[in-house]
This record gives sequence, structure tokens and C-alpha cells, in this order.
Amino acid sequence: MAFSGILNVLIMKISLLQQMYKDVLVGIPLAKESHHYTSLLNLCVEQSPGRDESCNRMHLPSTSGGIRSYQDADMSNAVVPTTDDTSNSFANVNSSFCPREVMLLQLTLIKMMVAKAESQEVEFNTRQKYCEIFVLLLKEAKIDSKLICLLGSYDQLLSHMASKSLASLVYFQLKEENALNVTWLTFSLKTLSGFPVNTQVAECLWTLTTIIKDMLKDEVLPRAGILKKLLAPLDAVLEGFYNSILFHHFDSHHYTSPYSEAANNLISFIDLLEALLASRIELELPLRCQRVLFLKVSYILKLISSSIHYLIKKKLIMLLKKCVLYKSREDAKSGSLFLQNPSLYEDMLALSNAVLQVVNLTWLNRIPLSEKASYFGGSEAVPGDGTQGGTDQTVLRALSLVVLKALEFKFQNSATEAEIKGDFQSSMSQLLKFWRSHLKVSLQFHPVVHHCEWVSLIFIEQDDDMWEAAKALLLIYLKFDRLRHDAADNLSQKEDETWNFLTHASAYNPHCIFLFFLEEIAFDSTVLLDFLISSETCFLEYLVRYLKLLSKDWHQFVDVCNGFDTKDGTFQLISSVKPPHQEKQSCMTDESLQNACCEPEPQTLVALAASHSYSGFTTEQGDNEVVESNQSNSLICTDSTSLLGSLQSLVNYDSSEDSELESDGEECLVNTKQVPLNNEGEVRIRETVCSYTDDKQNTLKCEVLPLKQKGSNTLSCLTCTASSDNVIPLRTMLYKSTKCLEELQKAISRLQRRDLFPYNPSALLKLLSHVEKISKNMNPQ
Repeated sequence: MAFSGILNVLIMKISLLQQMYKDVLVGIPLAKESHHYTSLLNLCVEQSPGRDESCNRMHLPSTSGGIRSYQDADMSNAVVPTTDDTSNSFANVNSSFCPREVMLLQLTLIKMMVAKAESQEVEFNTRQKYCEIFVLLLKEAKIDSKLICLLGSYDQLLSHMASKSLASLVYFQLKEENALNVTWLTFSLKTLSGFPVNTQVAECLWTLTTIIKDMLKDEVLPRAGILKKLLAPLDAVLEGFYNSILFHHFDSHHYTSPYSEAANNLISFIDLLEALLASRIELELPLRCQRVLFLKVSYILKLISSSIHYLIKKKLIMLLKKCVLYKSREDAKSGSLFLQNPSLYEDMLALSNAVLQVVNLTWLNRIPLSEKASYFGGSEAVPGDGTQGGTDQTVLRALSLVVLKALEFKFQNSATEAEIKGDFQSSMSQLLKFWRSHLKVSLQFHPVVHHCEWVSLIFIEQDDDMWEAAKALLLIYLKFDRLRHDAADNLSQKEDETWNFLTHASAYNPHCIFLFFLEEIAFDSTVLLDFLISSETCFLEYLVRYLKLLSKDWHQFVDVCNGFDTKDGTFQLISSVKPPHQEKQSCMTDESLQNACCEPEPQTLVALAASHSYSGFTTEQGDNEVVESNQSNSLICTDSTSLLGSLQSLVNYDSSEDSELESDGEECLVNTKQVPLNNEGEVRIRETVCSYTDDKQNTLKCEVLPLKQKGSNTLSCLTCTASSDNVIPLRTMLYKSTKCLEELQKAISRLQRRDLFPYNPSALLKLLSHVEKISKNMNPQ
């Protein structure tokens, strides 16, 4: 009979909680007194004798012990199910299972009610009722102390739900009463300061992280005051905990498994650091706990190269990536000038110096990247899914971006070329070695013949990273060029040639980077338009800066385009070929495309660049073969387009007039169709027939042959035939790139006329128009 009575009480408790859940979910006002609902939500937590207030590891109450707390005056009038009903309905119920289900339902209700109380869509009277219940839970039922006890539960689901509910209540109290929960604060200070003697810190870190994230998601509340009230009492202890867990008491052997308690603590702390980083923008003067990641980033760098588990390495690397991109997010959000924030300037400088210091000490080579992708629910691929192992591209991009952004910041804060030149060349050399070592498999199918091609090869799969990297290298180029001209009023031709060579050798020539990207997207202007419309990348900022450079540096752009137009489309950087004493080298000059060959004497690369007119590329036809580009009336070159098929246009035309090509003596017919290839799928084949007539009535006819299937090493061929005896200089890359920019300009103009562009593109259109004008003036057709 005693057991039957206990089950009856549990059944009644669950029944009332379920009805309360339904009412709260649909917004029905709670009809009974607040004390009734407080008693329903009051947790039954059994604290073992000898436990302190933190409860450490809490055990669930037994079915017979502590059950009286479920009974109250309001339940005495409720209809209790008979013994037969109980036996029929719950014959298979485990008696020790019911208290857990009751607690989970209570915790779910608490979190749901906090969310409803903060919602303006809920009626005012209903929200007031919820607030009254919370006050009773905190003041009378001491729900915060009970939730803290539940944090230490061996039941991970209960611990997780308790953390979420506690965070909701602490934040609600902080926002509504402008007061920090003393019980939670005392628990947090004691737990964090007690590490590493007290190793159970993960639950405390979860709660603080959740509070900060909830605060950042609140769009109504002015966050600065409340955030400072939350973090200021924890500031010193958080910095001490940072030093303790990452340095003073760190032993990598405890972190080789992601399931250990030590690894759980560290992963939880990384999540907290990420939340602190995101919250930094809310305070004009950030707290020490929000800056420690920048000022003591060396601890993080050492951990990344240690023997900790790969999952932890990856989280730390992604955290570093967010640090180097923090300035970009802040500028985009607040529009504040970087130099007006001294603390951020100091922090970014400290982070950049630390990163570049370890990179120059071969730090990158000590970071083994996983050769297996991460799979949900396990670490092995499903049999038969065709997935091949390889370098973790996400981590590879993140590490590369960390180095490039550190170089960018260091460059922007250098007064002379000498301050940064050595570090820059050393860091880029290490980065290039890092890329080669981790993309050996890819290089078998797509050999890299120019250093600048690495940028698109590494970052092309992630748009936002791609343009952050391109922008960083562009800013480095601009600053380098400005420092050169500041140091000398008149630069000699030899110095210009040396500078031009170094931009290719160190993979930061902006024209090469841009042209390689255009090749990757098949010169499709709609892809560029998509980037301009999207707010997820910094492409607009990059394009504006690059177009300004292009208008001033047109001759260098043309030289680089000519380098792409070498025979068979195969070119490579001088620094990547064998030393002069091992093989003869043929190099293409920018003065002639006919029989350009030179055999340099043994000398340094810089001297080689200074002694020849050099555009950054050489042809690669064999050890001693000489390139002969002067042929008959038929010229053959290749288009190294990497994206196959046509991409769907982003611009839909309302009439046939809008879709007409605006041509100046040029007609183009494009037919696209799909055909199967070797029963392995379908590929798009684009057949383009173009005719062009210049002032001298010389006709150039071009035909693009079918593109090979993706994965093939065979490049598409562009066969051009001139009708006159004189060979017309073939500038395929120059034509395609400028044509792509012209099409982009027309697409933006069409959208602007219809008020469909998301912002005012007038300045961008002006730059595009200026570039088009330069192109037509410099290259009359």
C-alpha cells in the first residue's frame, strides 16, 4: 500500500506538471495562486550527509525518501487514481525512473517560463504571474541552491538541463532586478579559484557561458551595464583560472582523450573564451578577462603544438581564427575606427607578434592535421560512401588565415619597410612549405605552377575566408608599395623589377590572386555579383580597394595577364624551377611572345629578377625545350578554367530588351547543353562562337572546344585563327577578365535602375567604369 501511495503522488505530480506545461506553451493564464505553481516546480534534491553547499556529485532521491516534499495542501483536494488504475497504467514503470522524469519536466518548465516572461508577445498579466513564481522560487524555495546541486549530478542530461535553467534564472534576475545572484556568484568564485584542487569546473563554466550567450542574443536590453555587473566580480578569478588551466597545471597527458574530465574542463573553458571574445565589443573598456586571450595567446599556441587530442587543437585553432577576425567584425558592426580603441590595438599587436614569432620557429610544421574528416556520431566513414581521407581543410584554412591576418596587422603598424620585410618573407616561406606538405595528394592532380595560385587553391571552398585572405594580402601589397615609395623618391627599373619578382615569389601579387580566382569561377560575373550582394564576406571592401589599385597599376595587370597566356597555359614561378646549374630555364618576357628564351648564369633569384624584364611567369616545356610562340596564322592556347559548366545567373530579366548584349561591334552566341560522358554522369559543355572585327577589318574567330569532365588533367583549348598574314597578339586572359568586370558593371546597373540592389553602388560603378575606360584606351580593338 505504501508503494501504491507513492506512485499515486508521482502520477498526480506528473499530471499537474504536464497540464501546466500545456498552459504555458499556448499562453493560457495560470489560474491558481503562485504558491501552487511554486510547489510544483520546487525540486526534490537529496543531499548526502557530509556534502558541502556545492553538493559535488548529487544522487537522485530514492522513491521512498524525500517524496513527502511532493505533497502540499493544494494536492490534497486533487483526485487520486485508484490502486487498480495505477497498476494498469504504470505496471512497467521503474520506481527509480519517475523522480528523474519529474525533475526533467520541472527544469524544462522553468526555462520555458523564463523565455515567456521575457517575450513581449505574451500578455502583461501572464508575464507578471511568471515573475511572481520566480521570486517565490528564488526567495522561499532556494531553487538556485538546488540547481547548483544538480550541476554535479552523474546524470549528464540532468546536469545539462540544470545548467540551462540556472543560467536563465540568473540572467532574468540580473535583468529584472539589476542584481547578481549571490548564491551563484559565491559558487562560481569558489569553484574557479579552487582549481586544480577542485577539478569539477565544467558545469560552472557551462552556466557562465550560457548567461553571456543569452545576454548577447537579447536585442532589447542595453548590454554594457549588465555585462559589466556580471563579469566584474569574476574578472580576477577568470584570469587566474586562465593561467592555471593553460599553463601552471597543464599536463598534455590528461588531454589525450576527449572524454576525460580534464578534456571536458578545457573544452568548456574554450567555449567560455569564445563567449568572452564575442562580448568584448559591448564594453568600451574591456575587462581583463576579455583581453587575456590576446595578451597571453602564447599559452594557446603551445597547446596547439602539444600532444593534446585533435578535437581540442581544432577548437583552439578556430578560436584563434575568431580572434584575428575580431577587428573586422567590430568595424562592420560599429563602424568604429581601429586606432580609437587603444586596448584593441595593443591586444592585436600582442597576438600578431606572438603568432609570427612561433611561425618563424617552424611552429606550423609541428601541427599534424587530421587525415580523417569528422563524422557525426563517430570518427569513421560509413562503408561505401566513397569518402577519401585527406588533410582537414577547415583547420588548414584557419591556420593559414591566422598567419595572414597577423602579417596584415603587423604590416599596417610598421613605419618602415625594414621593420617587416624579413619577418614577412620568412613567414610566407613557412606558410608555403606548410601548404605544400599538406596538399601533396591534390598536387598530383593539379600541380601548382605559381605561388599566387595557392591562395585560391587553399581558400576557394570557403568564400568568407577566401576574401579575408585576399584582402589581407592586398593590404600588405599596398603598404609595402607605399613604404617603398616613401623610402625613395625615384625607384630604378631594377628596383621595380625586383619588387615585382618578390610579390610573385611571396604569393601576394594582387593581380595574380584576382586572376586565379576568376579562373576558378570560369569568369562568371554573376558569382562576383552574388558576393557583392551578400553580407557574409568582405568582398565589397576587397573589390573597391583592388579596383583603385587596378586603375593605377594597369601596366602590371597587363603584364600578369600576358603571363597567363603562355603556350599550353603552363607557367611557373622562377623560384619553383630547378637551380640554374641543374637545368636551363626558359622565361617569357613582357616585350615579346615569340621565341623568348634565356639561360641565366648562377645567381640569386633577386639578381635574376633584376636582370630581366619579368612578369612573374615562365613556360614549362621540358628541361631544355625552347618555347616557340610565333607560329603560322593559327595560335593555340589554353583556358585553365576549373569550374565546369555554366553557373545559374542571379539576374532575371523582365523583357528581351534587358537580356540583349550591349555590344560595340561584337557579337557572341552561346549554346549550352548537357551530354553524358562515359556513363559517369553529365557535364555541361559550353560552345562559344565569337566574331570580332577591328578597324583594320582583321577578323579573329574563336571556338571553345568542349570542356573535359571534372578531375581530368586535360585543359580546354582555345583555337584562334587570324584572317590576315599578320599575327594578332592574343590576350585571352586580359580579354576575359575585363569582359567579366564589364558584365558585372552592367548587371549592377540593371539592378540599380530597378531599385533591387541592397545598397547604393554608385561609387563601385564609378570605379568599374573607370577601369573599363582605361582598358579601352590602353587596348584599342
